[in-house]
Amino acid sequence: MKTKLLFIALLTLGFSSVSVQGQTTVYAKNSDISDNLDLRAVASMFGESANLQDFERRLNDPKYQISNLDLNGDDQVDYLRVIESVENRTHVVIIQAVLDRDVYQDIATIDVERDNYNKVSVQVVGNTYLYGANYIYEPVYSVTPVIYNSFWVTNYRPYYSTWTWNIYPTYYAAWRPYPIYRYRNNINVCINVNNHYNYVSTRRSYRAPVLYESRRTYGYETRRPDYSFAQRHSNVSNRYDLDQRRVASRDYNRTQNTYNTNRTSTGRVSSTDDRTPNRNYTENRNSTDRSYNTNRTSSASRDNSSNVNNPVRVENTPRTENRRDYSQNNANVSRESSQNMNTNRGSATQRTETPRSYSENRGSSENRSSSARTQNTQRSESPRASQESRSSQPQRESGSGSRSAGGRRG
Repeated sequence: MKTKLLFIALLTLGFSSVSVQGQTTVYAKNSDISDNLDLRAVASMFGESANLQDFERRLNDPKYQISNLDLNGDDQVDYLRVIESVENRTHVVIIQAVLDRDVYQDIATIDVERDNYNKVSVQVVGNTYLYGANYIYEPVYSVTPVIYNSFWVTNYRPYYSTWTWNIYPTYYAAWRPYPIYRYRNNINVCINVNNHYNYVSTRRSYRAPVLYESRRTYGYETRRPDYSFAQRHSNVSNRYDLDQRRVASRDYNRTQNTYNTNRTSTGRVSSTDDRTPNRNYTENRNSTDRSYNTNRTSSASRDNSSNVNNPVRVENTPRTENRRDYSQNNANVSRESSQNMNTNRGSATQRTETPRSYSENRGSSENRSSSARTQNTQRSESPRASQESRSSQPQRESGSGSRSAGGRRG
């Protein structure tokens, strides 16, 4: 018995936890209830409608999907019906969400009033429970709406929708609510940008609030009395102030992000700038050294006749071909200059050899003169030798005679 009781207790706890989780997932989709119906889109559709019946059709048409409200939590967008209260020149159009059988919740009202000068003023007022106090948009239409003509006619009967819970028109088909970010993207298409939607905090008509109180419904408020806008957001007065806070926080986050990105980018740029000048300096230095060496080698190749085989980097580009032609022309010029230098040297040697031949001729003439002189001396000496030989011969003869006479004498 105890085990059965424990088992039943565990089952009840499990079901309760599942139900709590289901509720949290339903309400976690919406950041705020007022985000699910943009009153500017309501004002835009009101200006494009032919009458209030057409206006109700546009509010619930799945093609437009103006509303994203799911107040009863059945995971389907609530049907919005339209009723009206009229007194003299003042018309109060009330938009109500159908939550259950004979249970409705007011969403917004549209105050239409004509003054003594036949000037019509329109104000879209959000429900205080959903949007906060004095959340009012005053549209200024670029073209006078056709719906104005249906209000001030003779025998006018106020509009009252006949549709109720589970009794809807044929064009209507319920759809599941979208996430808030998708709804915002979809609803921007339905807002006419040619119109102006001015935010105001006071009502123009003093009769409209009185007429509204006589037809007011608050089915959702009674179900959740502690969930009004003032209790959801204690630091702001209405939805407009909430939007301003959101815009300010978004701008602040964007500025912070841009500041951080700029800070990181400037740090990166400064680090790269510190490195790049050194690289450029070394590259320029290398390029100047290379150009200096190439100019030096080219000048040396032009001056000297000896061919120097320097390694040259060749690329298959028109510039390299031009460089090849230029180098060939330089080589030809250097060759021609070397040949001219050789010819000049040959002529110089010929000039220097002419004095040598002159000296050789001179030497030969001297040799010839010396030989002639020797011949002349030899010729001059030969008579002397002959005379001496002649003078020596008698002496020899006399000696021989004396020698013979002595021999003979002995």
